[in-house]
Amino acid sequence: MLLYPGLAAGGAGQATPVSSSSPQLIAAGRQLFITGCGSCHGMDANGIKGVAPSLQGVGALAADFELTTGRMPLSQINSEPMRGRPRYDAAQIRALTAYIGSLGGPSVPHVDVASGSLSLGQQLFTETCAGCHQIAARGGMVTGASVPPLTSATPTQIAEAIRFGPYLMPVFGPHQLNDHDIASIARYLVQTRHPTSPGGAGIGYLGPVPEGMVTWLLALPLLLLVTRLIGRRSER
Repeated sequence: MLLYPGLAAGGAGQATPVSSSSPQLIAAGRQLFITGCGSCHGMDANGIKGVAPSLQGVGALAADFELTTGRMPLSQINSEPMRGRPRYDAAQIRALTAYIGSLGGPSVPHVDVASGSLSLGQQLFTETCAGCHQIAARGGMVTGASVPPLTSATPTQIAEAIRFGPYLMPVFGPHQLNDHDIASIARYLVQTRHPTSPGGAGIGYLGPVPEGMVTWLLALPLLLLVTRLIGRRSER
């Protein structure tokens, strides 16, 4: 299980005390960690140089995000973590999250989407996120990585990603985006999943690329055909 933590102990995530989960749940999580994660992160989660980083201090927040989105464990070391079907069931994820949370770090956040502002969320997402995820949150490409769409992310996972900064994504601490800001962004992202298209077909809501393809592959040939027909009529 390879994590790319933007948060470290004492970092922008403002590390919280050791998890309050039961000792039995933490012990179950440690056993799962040893068998499924220890070969990369070390049996005590201190990391292995050149293989995987330490998980000391990344908190339950990072573990919950990586495990519930299916990004961990990786099928191949040093590959980009991609969203997929979780490898562990819900009970196992709770146990693993409890164990990693017991090592210190931020807890799993609670997001009250209803308390967020839709207009503020759109503004903040446009300013801080749309450059990579594009305004409709359908993802894209950046140097060295693909940017995932956010259509399947839960409000909790959105908050976790903002605070955690998975892979190449930067970390946004409370001084940059507070809890209300995050709830607003989550509310906006939930709204983008069912967009209206008053101007016509949405073409996947992927921005200017499909629009340009429609122009070059459909509109331009049609315009040339019409021009040719008009020209022939003029000759007659």
